[in-house]
Amino acid sequence: MSEANPPETPTTSYPAPAPEPATPPPSASTRPPVTPRPLGQPEVPNVKLSVPLQQGEQVIMFRRKHWMYLAPILILNLILGLAPILLLAKFLDLIGVSGGSITAIIYVLWFAMFAIRAAVSYYRYMNDTWVITNQRVIDTRRKHPFDLQVSTADLVNIQEMTINRSGIFKTMLDYGDIVCETAGSDHNDFTITGVPHPREVQALVDKERDRERMRGR
Repeated sequence: MSEANPPETPTTSYPAPAPEPATPPPSASTRPPVTPRPLGQPEVPNVKLSVPLQQGEQVIMFRRKHWMYLAPILILNLILGLAPILLLAKFLDLIGVSGGSITAIIYVLWFAMFAIRAAVSYYRYMNDTWVITNQRVIDTRRKHPFDLQVSTADLVNIQEMTINRSGIFKTMLDYGDIVCETAGSDHNDFTITGVPHPREVQALVDKERDRERMRGR
């Protein structure tokens, strides 16, 4: 007599887990918005000012003198520092005299004198700055590290800004002097020399001055 086969156990099939959706890369719409710079407002570099700002005061424009106030001085000092050394070395070579250590020291001292003059001119150029804020015009000058000259004028007190620009180079390269005439009992008038693009500066000051006066009403 044959044995009966046991009944087969039914096999239960489970569906395969669905793959997790890939995280899409952040689109431009999900990125934090970038605040655009207002049209017509110049870009202000991240610089350290020599004077503290007042409450609510913001820098709108920061500039130095035109490069024509620095480049000729540097070139002149370079020529005066190198030309005599080269001429003297050529002369000694023609007469058959070899320069010794004393001649080398003279060369170094001569060139160092004009290098120091060029460095001083560069320092004064970099520290002769002026700033336009939403409240004031600030003119700052340093002749050496222990000297600081600051002239300020509130925008609401500026009555007139006169541009003085004469000469071929100033006209071609678009730079000149701006005379600020202020109101008040102190009459703190001052002149900013060597301003690049003076008409642009004048228009910016006029716009900020009118805005500050409207705010004070």
